[in-house]
Amino acid sequence: GTLAEPFTVRTLEGEFSYEPGALRGPLIIHTYTNRSGFLECLWTSEASLRSLVEDLPSSTQLLFLSLDDSALSDVTWMREQVQRVAGAHSKEEVLTRLHFVPVPVFSLGNWIPFVLYSWSCVSRSCGLAQAVFTSDEWKMPIISKRLNARYDWLKTQWSRKSCQLVEAGDGCGPAPPSVAGAVAWVSEGNCSFFTKVQNMATSKASGVLVYTLAGSIQEMNCVEDECNTTLEIPASMVHPEPSVVQALQSGHLVYVSFQNTPSPNTFFAIHQQGVLAEMGLFLYPSFSFVNWQAQWFDFYADLQARLQSPAKVVPVFDKAKMQGKNGAVATVDMPQGLSDFTVLQLDASLMCPGRRDLSCAHWDRTVQLFVCCDPLGPYCNVELGRWITAFRRGTGRWLMDVSPLLPLLDGQKCTLTMRTDPWSMLWLVSLNLRFSVHDPKSDGGEVLRPFRVMPLYSGGTFDRNYNKRLEPVRFSVPAPAQKVELYAVITAHGSDDRSCGEFCVTSHHFLLNGVFNNTLMFDSAGSPLGCTTQVKEGAVPNEYGTWLYGRGGWCDGLQVDPWRVDVTKQLNMSEPNSIIYFGLFEGRDPNPSKDPGYIIMSSFLVFYK
Repeated sequence: GTLAEPFTVRTLEGEFSYEPGALRGPLIIHTYTNRSGFLECLWTSEASLRSLVEDLPSSTQLLFLSLDDSALSDVTWMREQVQRVAGAHSKEEVLTRLHFVPVPVFSLGNWIPFVLYSWSCVSRSCGLAQAVFTSDEWKMPIISKRLNARYDWLKTQWSRKSCQLVEAGDGCGPAPPSVAGAVAWVSEGNCSFFTKVQNMATSKASGVLVYTLAGSIQEMNCVEDECNTTLEIPASMVHPEPSVVQALQSGHLVYVSFQNTPSPNTFFAIHQQGVLAEMGLFLYPSFSFVNWQAQWFDFYADLQARLQSPAKVVPVFDKAKMQGKNGAVATVDMPQGLSDFTVLQLDASLMCPGRRDLSCAHWDRTVQLFVCCDPLGPYCNVELGRWITAFRRGTGRWLMDVSPLLPLLDGQKCTLTMRTDPWSMLWLVSLNLRFSVHDPKSDGGEVLRPFRVMPLYSGGTFDRNYNKRLEPVRFSVPAPAQKVELYAVITAHGSDDRSCGEFCVTSHHFLLNGVFNNTLMFDSAGSPLGCTTQVKEGAVPNEYGTWLYGRGGWCDGLQVDPWRVDVTKQLNMSEPNSIIYFGLFEGRDPNPSKDPGYIIMSSFLVFYK
């Protein structure tokens, strides 16, 4: 990435200076313009402002700018908004890390405007979404800022064609017949946004424009059970332009179309390493997206520190192309004295073909790493690691401990293959194997090393026959073993009539000796913000897709951590044992009526001595 140069700007409090290495955390730069309905809502929503003052990481500084001539009044108002909310919630400390610049962006006299303009965009959070009103009564169109309804309950987008605008009251009751095929013009209030849009959809309107009565543009969202119903028309909120209101009241024909005008970027950052960084997509107007990106910067800084710990590093891929059925393939020499190591970590990263997120692959895909050290041995082409790609962001890097799988490296040379779906867009992958030794002091005693792994089950189609295909595995514990561990990597994918397996709660059970039920449950699957809790663990935030939702054992832009259970006390160390796996949906066998999902699983028993 590009290193940020030093700069100094005047603020309402005095001066703010950036010097590389002087800040202990990231600096996030935000530019405001009153031409954006999205930013108006971001700065007037109490929930958004409260998120800023309560959840901004303590390492993070924010610099607030304005794109307009009204910079002084803009940032003064912004500071007042934050001061009011911080005072109400006893969070005044955050104010010391917020800096407000009264000079317009075009008068800064430094490199910041270049980044804002060269990183221009038309995404939901930084382009200018607009409604264009026309009438034979006017010489010029009237262009008004708009805010589209929340993406997850109204997924239909406005077309660019012009439609008649028809008055429909408050939208809380039946609409006039003239609404059919037109855009309904309704006032806010008296019923939920969902009710308004549902009523207009029933009346066959092509879309809904809700206008404010006195306050600011709000985010239009569904509430609780409303969100279970999908509505198929678009909706937005605007301010009531006087000429539009007057024309409709006078019986004149008014038409409306919709456009998105590119604007300078409204957010970018300088992270702890002094490199310019994008902030991704804000799916709705909330400072939570600032906080999540700041959390990831903290994660990444901590990761860089952890990578400085002593290890024997074996490079495998360095920005290798991963695409097609073969993926990225490399054969590498294993380190001398391999049996002396007790720790194996995978240092993996994904990058995009270009420097900007816009060059990244659009969809989330499963990435798997397979290893083969002895083509004739029992462990050839066994999965060593798994990750999920981000939606159109290229910042992911992860460090994953797969030490129990050290026995898979059973040769002098090993071939490693990293691949995803063959039709996926190009990713550039980097991978290092990091070998080291456990510290007995930190591990509380004797260090054991895995010497054998026994493959168990591998998942499949999650339908009514899923568990019927499975048989118990009978085994004896090898004589040298002092510890036995259950090791599994399980992810649920697809979407049947009950959103299984990606978005439904499934449980995965390994029953040992008919008595001990070891259970892994994906209880956050389908939750609205389930994967936001994983940003501190490395999940890439602010992706160009529905990355926030909890999923079945995985998150977009994150490694899939192994599930490990010490089962030594559940076994007969000198007699035969049995293990059986089964997977359940809501405590029962899966039984979808159509489009069954599927489970990807690698599972082992690992024996230590």
